[in-house]
Amino acid sequence: MEDYLVHTLPNGIRIAHRQIPHTQIAHCGIMLDIGSRDEQPHQQGIAHFWEHMAFKGTEKRKSYHIITRLETVGGELNAYTTKEKVCFHASVLGAHFEKAAELLADITFHSIFPEKQIERERGVILEEMAMYYDSPEDAIQDDFDALIFPNHALGTNILGTTDTVGSFRREDLQRFIAENYDTRRIVFASVSNLPFKQVVKIAERYFSDVPTQQSARQRRTPTDYVPRQDRVERPITQAQCAIGRPAYGLTDPRRLPFFMLVNLLGGPGMNSRLNLNLREKYGLVYSIDANYTPYLDTGFLGIYFGTDPKKVDKAQSLISKELKRLRDQPLTTLQLHQTKEQLIGQLAMAEESNNSFMLMMAKSLLDIDRVESLNDIFNDINAVTASQLQGLAQEVFVEDEFSSLTFVPERE
Repeated sequence: MEDYLVHTLPNGIRIAHRQIPHTQIAHCGIMLDIGSRDEQPHQQGIAHFWEHMAFKGTEKRKSYHIITRLETVGGELNAYTTKEKVCFHASVLGAHFEKAAELLADITFHSIFPEKQIERERGVILEEMAMYYDSPEDAIQDDFDALIFPNHALGTNILGTTDTVGSFRREDLQRFIAENYDTRRIVFASVSNLPFKQVVKIAERYFSDVPTQQSARQRRTPTDYVPRQDRVERPITQAQCAIGRPAYGLTDPRRLPFFMLVNLLGGPGMNSRLNLNLREKYGLVYSIDANYTPYLDTGFLGIYFGTDPKKVDKAQSLISKELKRLRDQPLTTLQLHQTKEQLIGQLAMAEESNNSFMLMMAKSLLDIDRVESLNDIFNDINAVTASQLQGLAQEVFVEDEFSSLTFVPERE
């Protein structure tokens, strides 16, 4: 992207900014290259626990002052944890950008994790875990990860387990951060109407005093995948199904064409092949989607749907038919053109969100050390051939290599 700039502080933290003169809203965030995949078995859920606890007290603020600091000026403060990242971010009027940057620096680098707040937040997270368990369409995605990445942290639930969450103390949080914290793997990203020099000046004011630290952490690549088919009884009325397998990592050159192939198969468009077949033609599902999630060194393909328990086999048979069609029949010239145009349009509209762009910019710098321009991505999309997509389908859509997980209603 030609219109973003990067400045690196002496401690290694990078400042990335995109100036948009016509906007009055500033979006900014701190993203750290630390996630649930960096946890040891006894630490499961601690990255997410840290995300929660960052709001519960710093060296100079109590929890109340943190959560109201931006709210009182109409702003928003939020955070999230993924398998590979922890992010704290905010959106405010441009006039309050410095206030947001200072607060993000405070909760990221100066949290004190008060013991009383740890006990209180432990209960909140246990309730969050119960909520996810009670939502089978969410729970199946977490449980399916364990089939795709057995004996690996990528296969564990980001929220952790009741045992691990019940055991965390302040020193556990401090130890996890110390083991994984690396100032070279931190990005402060922003999108606003402010000039880059002003953003850098503000960032230097609040991030320059962060001590330089490097981590010797080495991420382990999953290697233990063996296809499995599991059925689990749950107190539900509709069956929930997940089908998939490992796929390409972020740096694999096949990532973009494979993303295009999965978008054609079961992307968000109502015209995806799975939606047209299983919902529109046969009325078997309310929704069905195929997701491709790339990580730094691996990835996975997942197909998810819910249906009447008596119709699971029929739905799976229709999915197999669509996978076979993509293996056996190359796209026509018109089909290929429409597939490219749809993906290009989706990506262009996604960039209309300045907040989403800010987060994407930070993640891209951490993952591939650059932010790809839309024009370059569009050129790569237009260069994909029908034979290339068919080759990827033949390579990945091998159903003997697929795993499946099905939640079925408990027997009466």
